[in-house]
Amino acid sequence: MIRVSNIKVPLGFDFGDLWGLCVRQLKIPEKSLISVKLSKKSVDARRKSDVHFIISVDISAKGEQKLLKQLKNAVSVEEYIYKVSQVSAEKPPVVVGFGPAGMFAALVLAMAGAKPIVLERGQDVDSRVKAVENFQSGGRLNPESNVQFGEGGAGTFSDGKLTTGIKDSRCRFVFEEFVSHGAPEDILTNAKPHIGTDKLKETVKAIREEIISLGGTILFETQLTNIIVANSFIHGITVKDKYDKEKDIETDALILSIGHSARDTIEMLYGKGINMMQKPFSVGARIEHPQEYINSVQYGEYKNHPKLKAADYKLACHPPHGRGAYTFCMCPGGTVVCASSQKGGVVTNGMSEYARDKENANSAILVGVEPADFPSEHPLSGFQLQREIEEKAFKFGGSDYSAPATLVGDFLKGQKSTKLGSVKPSFTTGVTMGDISEALPQKVVNTMRDALVQMDKKLKGFAMDEAVLTAPETRSSSPVRILRDEFYQTNIRGLYPCGEGAGYAGGIVSAAVDGIRVAEEIIKKYLKDKASHIFNTIKKE
Repeated sequence: MIRVSNIKVPLGFDFGDLWGLCVRQLKIPEKSLISVKLSKKSVDARRKSDVHFIISVDISAKGEQKLLKQLKNAVSVEEYIYKVSQVSAEKPPVVVGFGPAGMFAALVLAMAGAKPIVLERGQDVDSRVKAVENFQSGGRLNPESNVQFGEGGAGTFSDGKLTTGIKDSRCRFVFEEFVSHGAPEDILTNAKPHIGTDKLKETVKAIREEIISLGGTILFETQLTNIIVANSFIHGITVKDKYDKEKDIETDALILSIGHSARDTIEMLYGKGINMMQKPFSVGARIEHPQEYINSVQYGEYKNHPKLKAADYKLACHPPHGRGAYTFCMCPGGTVVCASSQKGGVVTNGMSEYARDKENANSAILVGVEPADFPSEHPLSGFQLQREIEEKAFKFGGSDYSAPATLVGDFLKGQKSTKLGSVKPSFTTGVTMGDISEALPQKVVNTMRDALVQMDKKLKGFAMDEAVLTAPETRSSSPVRILRDEFYQTNIRGLYPCGEGAGYAGGIVSAAVDGIRVAEEIIKKYLKDKASHIFNTIKKE
């Protein structure tokens, strides 16, 4: 198969005519073609007077070697097929957390016949949606089932963004599994794929059902409270259900895919002697603009073209003092949500549905925070910094889960905002106008001010006076890394930390891939154990 890249097509191009495109534009003899399919599609809006698509196509044809020499930007590719060996486990592996890392670890283990047990402290996605909606409408925060905890992890209440910087063939498997379980098929070809929170909720349910159909067990509202260790090996765990009843589960393979907000679980593990270290993370706020403005500045005269989706952006800069700033998790046509998971603290995050059709665009503006900025040298002191910021925001927001908000114009002048302008904030539990700098570290505030000015030069109008900043964004990644070796295990053998919470991923796809790698390592262990058993049996005979 041949992949031809960097093909320019107009916005009005009929993607049902890829065959004709190959014949006309690539000048491939029609009688040579066997099949043609779209591989990748992106929008090229660098010139506002000529916005178009850039595509890649996969071609099967007679005489491919000859075509490879004739075609520009062409390479030979092979179709990717993910396979997993079949195993049996005397003691079922246990997966803690059912976000992307845990979900795909459990799926691969189930596909291998290992019959994993999955523990999720939060609720199933339907119950979780109700809990979140109740909280956002003025109800109480459920610390165990919220935007952070529950089926699908924090990604369930996000944009469902699937962009990733990692180069791993397993990414294709992740995408294909999402599609086979109900995600939009265009994630296989879009350069900036996303599922949307509305479609992701149904997709994670379908993956759950497959895991169960393959012999897996999924226990919701069940929290890990203790690990049972002997001679530096995992022998089992203690879990607590929603009725506070505890029980032990025997296992020799424990996958920790607990997410970046399971602070109590990480504190328990640290108390058990699991090696950890501080990790840099980022702090900032969500910025909101009218989506119409983003469309206009990115697409120019093409802003209303029916083939173009809501426009996005990605910005980064390095102010003179050296502390970097960047936009993160940009949500076109989305909503800023209250992502609190602990009482007395306010956290922001972004979310959008597949259609991305809401009035505002939002993104985090984040500033890097180093361990030197942490309150102490304790491995978990990053959590302390997060808590301090979140609790300040809660207080300044009015202690009712409203978030402090400031107009960009006022923020740049170092003054409080007393009223809104043309941009209406979407924060799901409401905002209190004031000065967000009261809740954020001064170094972060200073960098954000410099960054807004610099980013405005790259995206004209980004620092418009009436854009809204809602704070704080503190959960972009984990401030701790649970140390593991080349076999993905901690100093306690049989304990496998993975995903964002363990400090090894940064997004849905990278977390899912990390979960798959860990599952594969456990499958290898089972295969070695089986081979060793067979060898010993033969030897005895």
